[in-house]
Order: sequence, then structure tokens, then C-alpha cells
Amino acid sequence: MTETYIQPNWPAPPHVKAYTTLRNSGVSTLDNNNRIDLDCLVQLLALPNKPIKIHQTHSTIALPALPENQNKEADAVFSNQPNQVCLVSTADCLPVLITNRQGTVVAAVHAGWRGLAAGIIPKTIQTLNLASIDVLAWLGPAITQPCYEVGHEVREQFLAQDPASESAFIPSPNARWLASLYDIARLQLTRMGVTAIYGGDYCTYSDKARFFSYRGDGMIRGSMATLIWMSNSL
Repeated sequence: MTETYIQPNWPAPPHVKAYTTLRNSGVSTLDNNNRIDLDCLVQLLALPNKPIKIHQTHSTIALPALPENQNKEADAVFSNQPNQVCLVSTADCLPVLITNRQGTVVAAVHAGWRGLAAGIIPKTIQTLNLASIDVLAWLGPAITQPCYEVGHEVREQFLAQDPASESAFIPSPNARWLASLYDIARLQLTRMGVTAIYGGDYCTYSDKARFFSYRGDGMIRGSMATLIWMSNSL
């Protein structure tokens, strides 16, 4: 049977549901528009409602998962109500899912290097007003360090904010830098006092059979959908 999605391996409460779709899921195909077919997604995962899909621009905006916010500019979407499905789409950028140990709030975050540098992860956690000790974070499929070459200006942005970010960069053969989005996200979460961090096990660039990749596929590409919601059984 063809694998169409993966589920986070994390200790979220049972009523917190979360998935990332894969290349063979049918919810996205190779095209110029980087579309997610929400109706197909509802059918694939038996979703309680159509997901709220935001227009991602590498901002620090986090919006509630309400119908009026469909396609609004943001890079995180959250909910404290049952059956409101939060969704981000990625194809090398890092999707981050957030909940708390009680499972009373959920969020999906789109974190490319620009969003990470701007602070989208801490901004989202602050918006949720969660105590760090209660936060559970899952790092979904993203491009990994051996495949992700960036320029000096990218590294300098992170080092200016936190010298500890140096550990997330190693020199590349092209006199540039190989960056780890996973390590940067972990550093930012740890700096906030979050210790329950999971995931970071996949590479979108090297695992072409399962994932779409901006750097691997180019502009004609699809996207993975990473989504989270709370079911009625609180």
C-alpha cells in the first residue's frame, strides 16, 4: 500500500491529531502554483472541517484557525477550539507543530530561514500564552544540513541574534555555509525553556520518493501539508 502521510512521534494527548502528507498523497501535484487541494485533504484524513490554509510570506504573523482567515497573510495558525484544523504547507522549509501537555491549544508554524530569523516560533508560543514547561513541539520534514547551502549573510543574521547559532552552521566546499534548520529551531525553543522537542528525522531534499523539495524539484513543484487539530473527545 502506498504511504500517503506520516504522523508525529510525540507524546501529545490522544485527542490532538496531527499529520504530514507525502508526495504520493494526491493533495498536491507538480505545478507553478504550489497548491494544496483542501477537499482532497479532507477526504484523505477524514478531517472534521476544511483546514485553514494561510498565505505564507516568512512573516511573524500568527492567526486563529477561523474561516475568515482562510488565505490571509501569516506564517502560523492556531486554535483552542475542537475541530478547527490548522495547516501549513512546505517543500524544504520547516513545519513545526505545537501543543501543550493538556492538549488545550494547537498550532502549525511555517519556518524557513527567514521566518526563523524573524522569530516566528517564539512569537507563536508567546501568542498562545503557554508556559514553556507545558509546550510540546514537533519538527516536521525539512531540508537537512548536508543539502542546504546558504550565504554568509544568512549565518550572520542568526549569529547577531544568538552567538550559539554558530553550532547550526558548518563550512561548505563552496566557501559558503551548510545550515541546519532543525538545529536553529531547537536552539530557539530551548532558549525559551522548551525541553519537549521531537521530530527532525526527515530530509525533504534527499528523500525524493516521499517528499517535495523546492531545491530538488525547482519552481514546478508540489508541497506537503502539515496539519494539527483537536478532536471533540477532550
